[in-house]
Amino acid sequence: MQDSAAIKEYRTDPAVVRAMVNRLVLSVTGQPDLARAWGSLVSPNDRIGIKICAVGGELFTTHRDVVNAIVDGLVAAGHPRGSIVVWDRSLDGIKDAGYRINAEGYQLKSIAPRDGYDPKVIFTAPLAGRLIWGDYEFRSDRGMIPLQSDQEITSDDSHFARIVSSEVTKIINVPVMSDSSTSGLAGCLYNMTLPNIDNWRRFASRYGAPGIAELYRNPLLGQKVVLNIMDGLIAEYAGGPQSQPNYAVHHATLLASKDPVAIDALAVRQIEEWRVKGRFPPIAPLAAHVQIAAQLGIGNADAIEVRNVHR
Repeated sequence: MQDSAAIKEYRTDPAVVRAMVNRLVLSVTGQPDLARAWGSLVSPNDRIGIKICAVGGELFTTHRDVVNAIVDGLVAAGHPRGSIVVWDRSLDGIKDAGYRINAEGYQLKSIAPRDGYDPKVIFTAPLAGRLIWGDYEFRSDRGMIPLQSDQEITSDDSHFARIVSSEVTKIINVPVMSDSSTSGLAGCLYNMTLPNIDNWRRFASRYGAPGIAELYRNPLLGQKVVLNIMDGLIAEYAGGPQSQPNYAVHHATLLASKDPVAIDALAVRQIEEWRVKGRFPPIAPLAAHVQIAAQLGIGNADAIEVRNVHR
């Protein structure tokens, strides 16, 4: 859904954004009102999480107005505001983006270095990664003293964040529309995987693309996602997902689907158009995880039905 009134000079119109989110949710679910729409996605006993992208600071973090519209919809479906978790690996950018720490009514959480990862829930892939401080296994009691050791320690294991392993049962995935300098696209698949594990750097290349797709297929990640809403109010086609205003576009668009692959495939196509105009190299080869996810049956990357939702 696109509405040029949603954002001007990097400032969102809360009422317009809320209306966009609400219409998209009604359209995706086919329900007549918001309470039943959100109620069709989550049950009263679910513990709800909203996964945002918070690395872009003031201009390029998942917009607060989008999150607030989602939270209000969940509240209308009977979920207490204080029980809803909004998170990313780090929340360094949320204050600049307008989020009011300790005053939103819902929980804002980051993943604590080492202790934020579940030692019992591990994803193993035959791709070694260099451990750094913050990874669960990078610990001084294993002979690795962060400030003194020059020894490079590698591992084929990644630990899942406790938030996804045990704290939430259903997830609304809200990435930004952005390229990624390491993975081609920082979209729906990327947003649910790499920020939710440690030792993630080994998957941040075209060689790690199969790992991103396999990670998303894990029951603790993709299978908990009930809806994807990509925030394309401001879109970025180079240097992302960190904020790069020189390569940003007022796209005034939100994309919603239960299919993360379809959204990502559409985003790749759009970003490629901007990159051609800006004389940047294509990102599709680096974003191979999108096509691999389609091959694994996670979603559809080719014959995508696009339904325009109007005001």
